[in-house]
Amino acid sequence: MRTVVLTMKASVIEMFLVLLVTGVHSNKETSKKIKRPKFTVPQINCDVKAGKIINPEFIVKCPAGCQDPKFHVYGTDVYASYSSVCGAAVHSGVLDNSGGKVLVRKVAGLSGYKGSYSNGVQSLSLPRWRESFIVLESKPKKGVTYPSALTYSSSKSPAAQAGETTKAYQRPPIPATTAQPVTLMQLLAVTVAVATPTILPRPSPSAASTTSIRRPEPVGHRSQEMDLWSTTTYTSSQNRPGADPGIQRQDPSGAAFEKPVRADVSLDCKIDLSFLIDGSTSIGKRRFRIQKQLLAGVAQALDIGPAGPLMGVVQYGDNPATHFNLKTHMNSRDLKTAIEKITQRGGLSNVGRAISFVTKNFFSKANGNRSSAPNVVVVMVDGWPTDKVEEASRLARESGINIFFITIEGAAENEKQYVVEPNFANKAVCRTNGFYSFHVQSWFGLHKTLQPLVKRVCDTDRLACSKTCLNSADIGFIIDGSSSVGTGNFRTVLQFVTNLTKEFEISDTDTRVGAVQYTYEQRLEFGFDQYSSKPDILNAIKRVGYWSGGTSTGAAINFALEQLFKKSKPNKRKLMILITDGRSYDDVRIPAMAAHLKGVITYAIGVAWAAQEELEVIATHPARDHSFFVDEFDNLYQYVPRIIQNICTEFNSQPRN
Repeated sequence: MRTVVLTMKASVIEMFLVLLVTGVHSNKETSKKIKRPKFTVPQINCDVKAGKIINPEFIVKCPAGCQDPKFHVYGTDVYASYSSVCGAAVHSGVLDNSGGKVLVRKVAGLSGYKGSYSNGVQSLSLPRWRESFIVLESKPKKGVTYPSALTYSSSKSPAAQAGETTKAYQRPPIPATTAQPVTLMQLLAVTVAVATPTILPRPSPSAASTTSIRRPEPVGHRSQEMDLWSTTTYTSSQNRPGADPGIQRQDPSGAAFEKPVRADVSLDCKIDLSFLIDGSTSIGKRRFRIQKQLLAGVAQALDIGPAGPLMGVVQYGDNPATHFNLKTHMNSRDLKTAIEKITQRGGLSNVGRAISFVTKNFFSKANGNRSSAPNVVVVMVDGWPTDKVEEASRLARESGINIFFITIEGAAENEKQYVVEPNFANKAVCRTNGFYSFHVQSWFGLHKTLQPLVKRVCDTDRLACSKTCLNSADIGFIIDGSSSVGTGNFRTVLQFVTNLTKEFEISDTDTRVGAVQYTYEQRLEFGFDQYSSKPDILNAIKRVGYWSGGTSTGAAINFALEQLFKKSKPNKRKLMILITDGRSYDDVRIPAMAAHLKGVITYAIGVAWAAQEELEVIATHPARDHSFFVDEFDNLYQYVPRIIQNICTEFNSQPRN
């Protein structure tokens, strides 16, 4: 029997060597025959729409001049396929008006597309469309073959005008089948199978150990940590340490630690989300691991992508640090892989410092922040913070950030004396109505917050702290054009108006701006509905001509109420910003009172010879927050930040319950 087996082994090994040599020779011959075709980028015209091209992903070259408004674009960041490819590329900032190469990727259709002005292109809104696309820089992915000739849905394609050949879509040809080399391990596996027809029984697995591994006591505000995994009972042989963390496990109390399931999230969920995770020493490695599992579940449930939610992660301890921003990972799979690689930093639990960091640094255009998406921060806290959060959170709210708090295992009665800021969560969240707060009694229950958390962050209608102090007002500038101002100073006033306007988000659905100039008479320079983009508003301000005459401020206020604010939208905050350099020739008390009764918040800015008591009468109460006096026109610019801050502070000081 042994002789037969050895003979069979020798035969098989000889066969392997023949196949190996044949495979190498065949591969050499094939490599000589197959030459990789040179990739040429197809060129298209400005009017070519993405929907006319069948290819799901492709690189094209756009000509110059596609900024022209006749090439219609629909949407922002994600565009309806009814849009001009090259026009969308210019709108997104990937190309300028001189043209160039761009990578186009098809994505699913949306239920709505919002228009915006960007890079000299005004995109339009569209209720819904069957297909969308995004435009990226033309950096080919490794291993991806891009078509040298595009496939169009119609033979009468406009691409033909650009000298491009159209063809029917075909899969890339598969090279002739060659003999695949057999590895030695594969051969040995075959040998054993042939030589050993009898399968030996496997040894029975040993019983799972229940010995607890004690961790060192952490340094920080929490004195103990329960070993979450030492007494865990695995429900199958696959559910062991090192296996998929999402597989169902049980905690010591018998509650299942389930694999996160996809929450019932609206397809319209589009938010820019930052998770602030607790990396303090006191949390311990096991709790930190459970925290990451929640993040992975959220990433999966949200279906991360450019057409929907984007997510970044910041870890805090002594100091905060960004692991990745909003544009680092554009799908749930890559995001979950990145979350798994996060390691704990250690240190204290300085939540306030972390919130300040996110407010100043995280939500920027460079980090992938989109003006069309609400900013949301979810703060996770083990126990309590080691610094104060109230002031940092107030500034975050005034910047339009919706703060959610998840607190796990709060202070016990004998630990409350160590809490730096009692009731810290209510001082931090966007609103104290319970919508923005989660308190979890035990880390074992953290997974239960997944679905309610995802539903709440995606409920954009209830995200009350979105940047509404800057994007939901009708602002009317009432400008003194009297003779005492002079031409030079009048241009300085217009620059002040420009600087204030730049701080707001301008569109027909966001903040709108109008202007009135007055002397003895009044003139409507432009109304709220005349311009719907920031560049158009700024150009309109620049074109305002100096009038010259007397100073009838009271009449100007009445005129603005009738001709400007009467056309304000009901859901808009009405802001009147009046700039004057002298005492009014008429009474201002009755017109000012009328403005206050109509809900117009009035800011009065006086320069040089303006009467302080008159400014206080015009201004909304309290006057100290709404009236400002400047000794010289050249110092007006210094008051822009203070006025903006007061506008936002007043908005966010409204009842938060």
